Amino acid sequence: MIDALERWHQWYPDHVTPGLDLAHHTLTEAWQSRLANDPNGVAMRYFGSTYSASTVDAAANALAAGLQGKGVRPGDIVGIQLQNIPQFPLVQLALWRLGAVALVLNPMYKLRELTTILADARPVGIVGTTGVVEETMRELGDLAPAWVLTTRDYEVTDRDNRVPGELGRPMPGALASNDLFGLINAHRGQMPRPVQVSAESPALLTYTSGTTGDPKGAIATHRNLLATAEATRQWFDVAPGERVLAVAPLFHITGAVATATMALVSGAELVFIGRLTPEHFIEAVTDYEVHHICGSITAYNALLDLPHGGVAEMRSLRTVFSGGAPVPPKTVERFAQRFGHYIRNVYGMTETASACIAVPVTREAPVDDATGTLAIGLPMSGVRVRIRDAEGRLATAGTLGELEISGPSITSEYLNKPEATAATLVEGWLKTGDIAFVDGDGWVYLVDRKKDQINVSGYKVWPREVEDVLYEFPGVREAAVIGRANSYSGEEVIAFVSLQAGSDATPEQIRVSVKQKLASYKAPREVVILDDLPKTATGKIQRLALRE
Repeated sequence: MIDALERWHQWYPDHVTPGLDLAHHTLTEAWQSRLANDPNGVAMRYFGSTYSASTVDAAANALAAGLQGKGVRPGDIVGIQLQNIPQFPLVQLALWRLGAVALVLNPMYKLRELTTILADARPVGIVGTTGVVEETMRELGDLAPAWVLTTRDYEVTDRDNRVPGELGRPMPGALASNDLFGLINAHRGQMPRPVQVSAESPALLTYTSGTTGDPKGAIATHRNLLATAEATRQWFDVAPGERVLAVAPLFHITGAVATATMALVSGAELVFIGRLTPEHFIEAVTDYEVHHICGSITAYNALLDLPHGGVAEMRSLRTVFSGGAPVPPKTVERFAQRFGHYIRNVYGMTETASACIAVPVTREAPVDDATGTLAIGLPMSGVRVRIRDAEGRLATAGTLGELEISGPSITSEYLNKPEATAATLVEGWLKTGDIAFVDGDGWVYLVDRKKDQINVSGYKVWPREVEDVLYEFPGVREAAVIGRANSYSGEEVIAFVSLQAGSDATPEQIRVSVKQKLASYKAPREVVILDDLPKTATGKIQRLALRE
């Protein structure tokens, strides 16, 4: 039984505490503390524009007053459908001041995807991009919220012409009631009426990606978000004034909490570059001397595909983390050789308000000798983990089973889904659906999703084990493995890969290479080469789409 909490604490750096002592009850309190400590310090940067904490606070107060005038009350849900731009956290700060809940929405969602979420969440309003959100709202019919606020999503095409201007300039000719900055200007200097907000008040509503079924809305409280923000600040060793690049989308739990919320309440500078491209990514790290980044492995693969860039461009970085999917050891090796930085895994879920397991900044992750699997890290401050085997028993070190997590960042419920809540959250423990094991020193190794296991003639095949071997083949850029029905063996292994630029590898060469390194039943029956593998907006490869 894995219950020795101290096991993983032995690897903690000096700047990380085993438990979490949260200094504040609400996100607004935490933000006000940051404001009091350094009102003139830069809180956000968007290309050439910088915004001090006092500037952001004044805009958030005005926006909160304007939203209150629209009828937003404590507990109301408001959608935010924006890219990584300063308006995103500005709206969040305003909503949290009102005790309202921020519903984060992917700007790339089509009508069908939005319909599913909005029918469940029923937001009172939505903040979105001018020229896009209005048309979508008209198509939603009765599901459309009561009001919409629009703002510009700046498209950057010229590196010398990318200053969006002051925080609060409305669109020319826009109505103050419909334009985000127009509403701010109309209420400039005003404060919202005080409302009661507690540590257990809901603050964020994030829907699961739906890669294994219908999306579910996980509710995160102020306490949940503050716990993740403080644990991440400690783990990444972020100091006030250091710059954090918004790589992960803010409409995803990692970007919204482990990046944006953490930076806002810790005194760091949150750097935005709008829509992420590898060119803007590497330029921003160099130009603004960024200290910390946390993105998907897809973002790092895009950097590796660039014909230029190396150690010199990344010299300012102190930490490089990757979340959303386990990082293949070969990718870690390639990135370190080219850019001089070791990519550290960070694991989290929508239900854990982002980061909860990660590799310490003072160490590299161990590799399991038997499987070649790279550890995803150690439980972060305040987090406990355990493994439950196939028979439902708590497992000993090294035994494979379902990963369960408890801690102050765990959601208490899914919106409108009591049965799913009861099945997933049991006596304070979250059943993740991920198959993992914990070694004798407390390191966590993620094997695969429970639902992705392939059964070949009674033998169990975990896709990730095969994928890690595929990544070792020269020229393979991305890999995904699924099971396909087979009348003789029940299922057979099918691999999908994309190739690095210039590679002329053939499916048969790749298949033979894997067969030489794994048992024959694990080897792909077929290898399919695609230009690109289907992914979610956060860069997670969609095995479900490949099956279909």
